[in-house]
Amino acid sequence: MQSGEKSAQPWLGKMQEKWGLETTRQVLLVLAVFSLAGSSVVWLRKGLFFLLGYDELTPMWLKTITYILFIFPTYQTLLLMYGFLLGQFSFFWEKEKKMFRWIKAKFSK
Repeated sequence: MQSGEKSAQPWLGKMQEKWGLETTRQVLLVLAVFSLAGSSVVWLRKGLFFLLGYDELTPMWLKTITYILFIFPTYQTLLLMYGFLLGQFSFFWEKEKKMFRWIKAKFSK
């Protein structure tokens, strides 16, 4: 936290420290990005599943594969887009790079 700035909630201060952010405002913006991306991906998933004709009879394995191939990358992209719009692109870009390094390491073994 910046000197003199006190977090309104203890959990905001903990998140600020964990994520290495400078202000409580940044924490709130990051949380807004997660919220917007999550809400958007739920809405997009419903539309995609409708377009593909998925319903309650569609096998779960097919829905899962579709989710992994289309929805997961869309969520990552939305994080970057909303992060850019709310001025937190660098935070999310660093998280994306870290995640891709982790995935690469898992598949390199």
